[in-house]
Amino acid sequence: MIERSKVERGGFILMLVLVTVALVLVVANFLTALLWAALAALMFDWLNQRLLERWPGRRSLAAGMTLLIITFAVILPAMLIGTMVVEQAAGVFTQIQSGQINFALYFQQVHDALPSRVQDMLGNAGFGTFELAQNRIAESLSSSASIITQRALTIGANAAAFVLAFGVGLYVTFFLLKDGHVLGPTIVRALPLEHSVATRMVDRFVAAVRATLKGSVVVALVQGMLGAITFAIVGLPAALLWGAIMAIAALLPAIGPAIVWGPVAIYLFATGAIWQGAVVVGSGVVVIGLADNILRPALVGRDTGIPDWLVLVTTLGGIELLGLSGIVVGPVVGALFITAWQILTEQRLVPNAPDAG
Repeated sequence: MIERSKVERGGFILMLVLVTVALVLVVANFLTALLWAALAALMFDWLNQRLLERWPGRRSLAAGMTLLIITFAVILPAMLIGTMVVEQAAGVFTQIQSGQINFALYFQQVHDALPSRVQDMLGNAGFGTFELAQNRIAESLSSSASIITQRALTIGANAAAFVLAFGVGLYVTFFLLKDGHVLGPTIVRALPLEHSVATRMVDRFVAAVRATLKGSVVVALVQGMLGAITFAIVGLPAALLWGAIMAIAALLPAIGPAIVWGPVAIYLFATGAIWQGAVVVGSGVVVIGLADNILRPALVGRDTGIPDWLVLVTTLGGIELLGLSGIVVGPVVGALFITAWQILTEQRLVPNAPDAG
């Protein structure tokens, strides 16, 4: 006969699962806001602690000042830059539709500037009918610009929902900063794991979040900004848009910002803009390229514990699954995966250690 205590415990676990799933469903529309609130609280906890040293015991004041600094130093500039990028994307899409921007013509200019031997190699490789390749590339770029414009219009149409989620995110961030010293240990104790394992997993989660945000997102933003400045110097249109695309490419280890500035430099050289092309190459190799090597070790150190190939795969998969939030969630899941398997391996090997001796 099944013991009553086991039935009651099983019923309690079932109820706990159902209540948890119900809560997730209830707050589903605000999950992204809650995620970014948690990330903001983790990233700016150091600032909150500094303010607490200034105002001991006044956690509400310190959290409020931290939130105010986040708003004016990070959120508002990001929203302003995002608006400008969307405007430039919409402008590029309009110019593509009107024919002012003709990607097929640009690629034809590059093709004609290539040595005849290279042109023959392209023809033998199946690119002899270059017009077909031009049309496909132009259609792809036009479609991408159209998608960006449609997303911008969607955001505008859902402005009320965005403002509500934004307000919820700020509200939750305040309480996470204020009560994080209590919530953190409570979460560790509540996890159905051994205390040492739970502590290690939580520490790994925090380290992975900070490494991803500081070592990837911040570095990518700096590289995108440098790229936008470079493009503006050489007189390229929509420099901020291309800088934003470069920042996104910089998040991917195997791709990097060179996938943006490289073709731009080739086009400039092919069209006779020699000094502009030289500036783009010089900036790409010396300034933009070295920014990663200088900033990443200074921010998080060289060893983040996550292989580059896993960062690439998890970032791409995270973006496809969750959109912008996947930039952080993907690598964090990869880091937790590695940590969990490391713990399992250690636990399996420890009992055999005496026999090995």
